[in-house]
Amino acid sequence: MSLRSGVIPIGAGEDDRSPTYRVVTTVLAYALPLVFIVLPLGLFLLQSFFYVDRGTEVHELTLRNYVRFFSDAAFVPVFLRTCLVCVAVAAISVIFAYPIAYLLASLEGRRKYVLALVFVIPLMMSYIIKIYAIRAILGGNGFLNRILVFVGIVDQPLDFLIFNLQAVTLTLSVLLLPFAILPIFIALERIPRNILDASADLGASSWQTFRRVIWPLSLQGTIVAATFTFVLALGDFVTPQMVGGTSGMTFGRIIYTQFGFAFNWPFGAALSVILLVLVLAVLLLTSLFGRARHQL
Repeated sequence: MSLRSGVIPIGAGEDDRSPTYRVVTTVLAYALPLVFIVLPLGLFLLQSFFYVDRGTEVHELTLRNYVRFFSDAAFVPVFLRTCLVCVAVAAISVIFAYPIAYLLASLEGRRKYVLALVFVIPLMMSYIIKIYAIRAILGGNGFLNRILVFVGIVDQPLDFLIFNLQAVTLTLSVLLLPFAILPIFIALERIPRNILDASADLGASSWQTFRRVIWPLSLQGTIVAATFTFVLALGDFVTPQMVGGTSGMTFGRIIYTQFGFAFNWPFGAALSVILLVLVLAVLLLTSLFGRARHQL
């Protein structure tokens, strides 16, 4: 069939495209990430080596911002405490997400994807609204305290449910739960049904099938879920700001104050770079673990 009919002949592929087309697509493929991702990160890294003197940013390369982070007793403890909170958030999210994902994967037909959509819908809601909803539950006059007082479990509302690191951990676990459910659900969905049938035919119990077949095959998805929630919780500053109070200070809030209140952008950039290094290290360890499992 001729080209005049508007139909591209079979076999017309990349070899028939002009060199200009290939050059343009290659430039766009590399230039867009370079301009919008690599270049801003590079400028951010460069700014972390500047410093602020009497309210003026001095463009001289120095390590004083990084020295300040490690030498000042106020930053490293908050950084380590934030890491522990994020590990707890990842653990709690995975513990609750795995049974939910397992239940979804065990369903048949459309019900599986309809219920999966129910757990995805919260991701489309406003982040601030969800935090306010959790505050309404955990607050001194919130739903949970009202129930506890009404039932008679406590005589007066509990104060430790809000405005502390425990509240930050609980809130982040609830908010990031869908991010943990989806990777585990996808990993469970990819397990071939015939493998489970073969395990049952060989006389394995449900627990043995789970321990020897389902869990090892879904472990990679579980690690991805834990990594997602850890990384997302690590850089969050809105949740600690709204439910953390004065005793719920996290590293993300410190970075936010450097940009929003102290106007010390070089020091804030240095703290952000430190956080970025930790995130990259976590992603690298996850990748290495995945490769090691594939080689076994």
